[in-house]
Amino acid sequence: MSKSAQSEYPPLSILPAHVGIIMDGNGRWARQKGMLRLAGHRAGVENLRQVLRSAVELGVPIVTLYAFSTENWTRPEDEVRGLMRLLAEALEKEVDELHKNGVQLRHIGDLTPLSEILKAQIQAAVNLTRGNDRLIANIGFNYGGRQEIVSAVRKLILEGVAPEDLSEEHISDRLYTAGLPDVDLVIRTSGEFRISNFLLWQSAYAEYYISPAYWPDFDKDEFYRALKAFSERDRRYGGLKQS
Repeated sequence: MSKSAQSEYPPLSILPAHVGIIMDGNGRWARQKGMLRLAGHRAGVENLRQVLRSAVELGVPIVTLYAFSTENWTRPEDEVRGLMRLLAEALEKEVDELHKNGVQLRHIGDLTPLSEILKAQIQAAVNLTRGNDRLIANIGFNYGGRQEIVSAVRKLILEGVAPEDLSEEHISDRLYTAGLPDVDLVIRTSGEFRISNFLLWQSAYAEYYISPAYWPDFDKDEFYRALKAFSERDRRYGGLKQS
């Protein structure tokens, strides 16, 4: 699709209700341009604005963005500090505009290791946008799929749910995404074929789309391509195609 046709997107017969995005490739994007990795992360954060706007314009009601995993703490200390700074800056600069545009921000993950200032910023953004309904944007920061399932099981144990009474709904209702539909489509940028501990429970029957674009270059055209590919899939949920 050419850039000149960027505003012309034929309507799709089927749209996912919930799209998860593994935002990958910031470091390689920066290396290709002879820049520091943190410059790539900054470009990735700046691209969030465009992607959220594209989600609204293309008719996607829920997105979950994988921003920082529980495993990312093993990265060099200066890179981790830089990522924390970028999150703080993004919250300071972008939240009012997102609120104005009807975006409801939610955090998924464990806030415990973050600074008190950053925790307060995240909670303030969640509280400010709580009533918005144009787009729900879950931001996975210090998020891991295994950690999320363990957290749900711990809640069930503390609540005294008997093993024989345990159901899938018990788990789903105690995940960070409780009350939201399971993810229909998972997009991973940068051409990598890995799920990287992302939405393990919620993506049991998700379709996957691998975009060759690095995250800072993932634009509305690429988003539409992913949605178009999804609309052409035959989802059978373990059953057979109806004749």
